[in-house]
Amino acid sequence: MSEQPIGYWVKLVDSLITERFQDALEEHGVTRRQWMLLNHLRIGAASGGELTEALSPFFGDPVPEGEPRTPSEHLAELVESGWVLEDGHMFSLTERGNLSLERLTEIVDGIRTSATENIEPVDFATTVNTLRTMAANLGYRDGQAAPPQ
Repeated sequence: MSEQPIGYWVKLVDSLITERFQDALEEHGVTRRQWMLLNHLRIGAASGGELTEALSPFFGDPVPEGEPRTPSEHLAELVESGWVLEDGHMFSLTERGNLSLERLTEIVDGIRTSATENIEPVDFATTVNTLRTMAANLGYRDGQAAPPQ
């Protein structure tokens, strides 16, 4: 394996995780962004504005061909599918949405387990802490929605 700078490995791992999540979730009829919206609704009802704000860092990424472009378009599909209930300007999970999210969470957890296979927990923690420190060194502060561009 050739020596590559850290940016190479960070981008490669990020793109592989994104691809694996997208493929697995797509098989179950949802986009990665819809899964994120469902996950956020797991903690309780939220307005469209709250969901947009909470997930704004993920809606800045390039959107795969044919996928809705805005949080409201993703929400509309989830409402139409019966996974999310819209009451006024508030959104919440339906029973069907909750059950679907539980299944999707199992799938995502499987991907995460697969990605960290053969990595000691202490090594994984060190890697995450190292990346967190690097992000802080480059200007990121805890609580920011996304690192500065």
